[in-house]
Amino acid sequence: MRYPTRCSLLPALALLLAAFTATSLRAQEAEVIPPPEPRASPTMIARTMLGDTYLKVTYSSPRKRDREIFGGLVPYGEVWRTGANEATELTTTGDIEIAGHRLPAGTYALFTIPEENQWTVILNGVLGQWGAFRYNPDEDVLRFTVPVTRTPELYEAFTIEFEEAENGVNLVMTWDHTRVSIPIRPV
Repeated sequence: MRYPTRCSLLPALALLLAAFTATSLRAQEAEVIPPPEPRASPTMIARTMLGDTYLKVTYSSPRKRDREIFGGLVPYGEVWRTGANEATELTTTGDIEIAGHRLPAGTYALFTIPEENQWTVILNGVLGQWGAFRYNPDEDVLRFTVPVTRTPELYEAFTIEFEEAENGVNLVMTWDHTRVSIPIRPV
């Protein structure tokens, strides 16, 4: 039996090396696809634990950019998606009491109707909505009103966060000089 000599393997190795080099060069010449541009109103998440219940709000955070916000960009008396882009969504893994009303575990679209001195807060059963363009009040799970307070600070970005409170948390929304606080308690 004859074994191949080193000399007969050299052409095969040279061919493999040439193929690899050509492939590497083609890969380096390929077009580079840049990442997508960041959104003007980035997606944000506020989250907390309330006992064993996980609470999460997913929203898009628009900026003031020297505009009149409430009563201007966001008209008084009209349903607002409570942010930008997709409608804001509230998720709770357990039943909660929100502003004195029982809310079963689940995920809900969160809309509001801003007024100068109070907001109507709406939790709606239709998820994945873009804005409030197809909002249907027949799908509302819960509606209630909360007072508005004015802040001395200017909030450039629309912000939703949870703040610790006696016996629970408050879901706080701030933008411009406007603040709305919604009490949430365990059931």
